[in-house]
Amino acid sequence: MTLPDEHFLLKRLIETALAEDVGDGDHTSLACIDASATGRMVLLIKQEGIFAGGRIAPLVFHSIDPALQVKQRIADGAGVHPGDIALEVSGSQRSMLQAERLVLNILQRMSGIATETHRYTEKIKGFKARITDTRKTTPGMRFLEKEAVRIGGGMNHRMGLYDMILIKDNHIDFCGGIEEAIEKAVQYLKATGKNLLIEVEARTLSDVEKILRTGKVNRILLDNFSPDLTREAVKLIAGRIETESSGGITLENVRDYAACGVDFISVGALTHQIRSLDMSLKMQY
Repeated sequence: MTLPDEHFLLKRLIETALAEDVGDGDHTSLACIDASATGRMVLLIKQEGIFAGGRIAPLVFHSIDPALQVKQRIADGAGVHPGDIALEVSGSQRSMLQAERLVLNILQRMSGIATETHRYTEKIKGFKARITDTRKTTPGMRFLEKEAVRIGGGMNHRMGLYDMILIKDNHIDFCGGIEEAIEKAVQYLKATGKNLLIEVEARTLSDVEKILRTGKVNRILLDNFSPDLTREAVKLIAGRIETESSGGITLENVRDYAACGVDFISVGALTHQIRSLDMSLKMQY
């Protein structure tokens, strides 16, 4: 299977974002800053959380000016507090100012995702369940947002439509039923020679029973089940197939779902309802 190359995706993301932001030039800096002026800036943390994206910052700075010197002072995954300095950059003032917003946009969002993921993982400590993300991501930034989930202590679900078969409600309805959808998926994998996991969504306990009777799948997705129904489903499945809870999961109820004995809990809010971590790039005198 040919998967998208992250180096290519990152290069394309940076080029697109800079084209969007800089256009034919940073005219404010060109007007106000001498071409020969140099200086130093620091990334100042203004909110408690988990730092993420530090490895990306040099790539952004160097895409604008390879001569900029970047030093990461706080590791990705480390806890940060207001007043902490996460990294420093020195060199051309014009270059640093041109890169400033893109660096902040990426690091603030990644750190916000890592921080929220960390909150979820802390909530379910002591249970076997793992927190996973979804495909509810910002177009073009999925690989960075999923990296932030890993940095925050979670794990990635499928990256896209290409690396797993996930038979959801619409697939089932279009196929005419759970059994038909599973059989078609199995035949497709045989015909193409692809080695992909198969996960099937269940909307009711009756769906769970159909999936168990049909077999041939690796995981059952318990979609929008209450904790009580989830507990019944886990008992019914009895460890024969991996289980995943999804739909309506919040910080307030995630521990209730983990206590049901599921293997995974997927949370779309990790990436699509996220609040960026507050930070700024400031000149250091």
